[in-house]
Amino acid sequence: MIIGFGCDHAGLELKKELMEYLASKGHECIDYSPLKEGEKSDYPIAGRAVGEAVAAGEVEKGVLVCGTGIGISLTANKVPGVRAAVCSEPFSARMSVCHNDANIIAVGARVIGVELAKMIVDEFFSAGFEGGRHQTRVDMIKATEDNYSKYSF
Repeated sequence: MIIGFGCDHAGLELKKELMEYLASKGHECIDYSPLKEGEKSDYPIAGRAVGEAVAAGEVEKGVLVCGTGIGISLTANKVPGVRAAVCSEPFSARMSVCHNDANIIAVGARVIGVELAKMIVDEFFSAGFEGGRHQTRVDMIKATEDNYSKYSF
């Protein structure tokens, strides 16, 4: 699978760990936020870049990391077609895919450690969308998105 990665300065080290981890499992990892140690970066830059890459089909799924995972996921979710879930434990990561067809996982580097982050991404990438009644709900999310995309604010 081709996975897009993004982070701000708070998430740099955890992003590197997760990229190495998922690459070791055979995934192709593309970094959309190539920060260097000591540089500062605002999370909306990486959230948008990975969100757009997922929506455009450049990558199949995404992994985002900031201090809490919240801000970067909020930004990604502004991109039409993105369903980013911030998760701090494995069960929610699995359910975000099974029930919500999430295509981006976000984690907080100041909230969880490396080993828990690995468990979270393992659950996210091993899960499959269940469809059925969940497809109806995902379609409702898309309809909401479509309704608002026609407005110019």
